[in-house]
Amino acid sequence: MSQPFITVFAVYDNMTHLDFTGPHQVLCRLPGAQTMIASRDGGDILAEGNLVIGRTSKLSDIEQCDLLCVPGGLTATQVALDEEFVGEVRRLGQGATYVTSVCTGSLILGAAGLLQGKRAACHWAWRELLTEFGAVIDESRVVRDGNTFTGGGVTAGIDFALTMVAEIAGEAFAKALTLGYEYAPAPPFPGGRPELAEAETLSAYNAHMSKLMDARRAEVHEAGERMRAQAGVA
Repeated sequence: MSQPFITVFAVYDNMTHLDFTGPHQVLCRLPGAQTMIASRDGGDILAEGNLVIGRTSKLSDIEQCDLLCVPGGLTATQVALDEEFVGEVRRLGQGATYVTSVCTGSLILGAAGLLQGKRAACHWAWRELLTEFGAVIDESRVVRDGNTFTGGGVTAGIDFALTMVAEIAGEAFAKALTLGYEYAPAPPFPGGRPELAEAETLSAYNAHMSKLMDARRAEVHEAGERMRAQAGVA
């Protein structure tokens, strides 16, 4: 019998749950898949909106995986300072066939030293922070650089996951999943990227985000300094 294809989602409190649940719904359908949900301490995780993700495994108990995926969230820059969580992401990522993220999860990959010199995606409002970790900003919805696949903000997680399915199980299988999930996006308000949004919508959103960004930039700078010290990079 062939070995299972092990996918690990590294999750944490207050993550954006669609960053996790969207890709999980797709990737759990991979042939021979063994899909694991793991957190720093194991047990229940309380995602954004008080959604409980229950019975997670403990990251340190997982020996290895084929695909590591880190979702994003407004707390991603805080998690990037959690040395135990980041250390487990680094360990698993260094041995994985595929290292992946959705939205601001790429900032956590960066803090783990897994994006140095690599092109990477992130939610558009946060992607400038990738440079702190030596990553190259790519504005695409799904970005591949070697064995690293990163998705943009939230809903890009489904596009990312279907891209991964095509990579692992073939395009025909990915197309069948796309049909089975009736994945035919037609948003009621077609302004989901800054270049498509109305000026007043973009201005209001940026004003809201500006209240958060000073603290987030400081957290990312500290995480970047830790990453460089760990890697011995000046």
